[in-house]
Amino acid sequence: MLFNSIDFAVFLPVVFILYWFVFKKNLKLQNLLIVIASYVFYGWWDWRFLSLIVFSTLVDYSIGIALSKENNSKKRKIFLWVSIIVNLGFLGFFKYYNFFLENLITAFTFFGNELHANSLKIILPVGISFYTFQTLSYTIDVYKRNLEPTKDFIAFSAFVSFFPQLVAGPIERATNLLPQFYKKRKFEYNKAVDGLRQMLWGMFKKVVIADNCAEFANEFFNNHTEYNGSTLLLGAIFFTFQIYGDFSGYSDIAIGTSRLFGFDLKQNFAFPYFSRDIAEFWRRWHISLSTWFRDYLYIPLGGSKGGTLMKVRNTFIIFLVSGFWHGANWTFIVWGGLNAIYFLPLLLTKRNRSNIGVVAQDRYLPSFKNMISIISTFCLTVLAWVFFRANSINHALEYLQGIFSNNLFSIPEFENKTHAGEVLILIVFLLLVEWIGRETQYGLEKLGLNWPRSLRLTFYVSIVCLIFLFIGKEQEFIYFQF
Repeated sequence: MLFNSIDFAVFLPVVFILYWFVFKKNLKLQNLLIVIASYVFYGWWDWRFLSLIVFSTLVDYSIGIALSKENNSKKRKIFLWVSIIVNLGFLGFFKYYNFFLENLITAFTFFGNELHANSLKIILPVGISFYTFQTLSYTIDVYKRNLEPTKDFIAFSAFVSFFPQLVAGPIERATNLLPQFYKKRKFEYNKAVDGLRQMLWGMFKKVVIADNCAEFANEFFNNHTEYNGSTLLLGAIFFTFQIYGDFSGYSDIAIGTSRLFGFDLKQNFAFPYFSRDIAEFWRRWHISLSTWFRDYLYIPLGGSKGGTLMKVRNTFIIFLVSGFWHGANWTFIVWGGLNAIYFLPLLLTKRNRSNIGVVAQDRYLPSFKNMISIISTFCLTVLAWVFFRANSINHALEYLQGIFSNNLFSIPEFENKTHAGEVLILIVFLLLVEWIGRETQYGLEKLGLNWPRSLRLTFYVSIVCLIFLFIGKEQEFIYFQF
């Protein structure tokens, strides 16, 4: 079920009414309703994949109980590895089986040997990468004794399948989200209004920004040989805002929807395109995934505490794995490796944490130095996104070659320039709103709260009108494929 669909527009009010007006006084029934609603939400795509969520829930719930009763370190480690193998096994099969098979065949062919094997027509379950990592965090934290295992199966099932963030995150830690299912929730009007405001901004980013940018990004990437360098550069910029509007928009809708039901999810995007270096960018982009890899992979590998070679090794591991997590294609691995190369100079010169605070805090405009840093970081990010969007490495290299051709500084040539100009104006509006709100959790959090009521309502109604104007261009969220 898509957030930007009629189905969800009917589904959400029904669940909301049942949750707050029918089951208000019974916490267990509220949690059970969330489980049922989440299974309906997920099963809307393909009910057969519900079995994977149920199985993953049963495995990790059981292992959590087993870990609570076992003090022998070797047996505890066995339980942990069972969880890791089961969860990553399912993820590996559905997401990477054909990738490894095809590359194995290629390797054998390269060395002069024929290998005959048939790939499988595997449908990737929506959101499997997200709920797999979410359940894994629970088992790992219980194993490390950072979290008491739950004996409430309904609460745990609700934690695993919580519909607002089930299929594309944020990847919530059990230490943050699971305890919220134990506590009685009380409806708070201001919290609900704030949630609606964040949902509105998320819908704007998805429907108005991402879906419009997708039209031009798809056209230019799919037909890159037909356009000049400046047009291809514009296409890369459109994709840069498409993926941001798409994914951060989903996160805003998910977080806002959760607030309607009394839950608080972690911020997943913190205005990453205002970053002054790549290290800051990765602290602000897809925060739930970045911190997951930091805590469960990078730090256990030794983090930044070892010698230079260990730092370089760990940096490449974390970025390459992050790239591979996004998809079974070498383009994602190259994208991860390129970001590692961007990051290394900062790490080796110990400047990777030099930009921790909000840029131009308590000021209207950034300094000239910060402005140059933001633009430079943005340009590096745009180039890296070309590999993320391309169908193959050759496609990416051809696209980049097309950008850096003799006609890079010529006037872009393509159809529908008027609409492209309108989209660019909307992007400027997006950047303006988010610049004003960069010290908050999302762009609209405080914007307009002190305005006269009539002006504030006019502003919100204008955003709603823009959403309805473009909602017919409905496209799936990019991160559903991951």
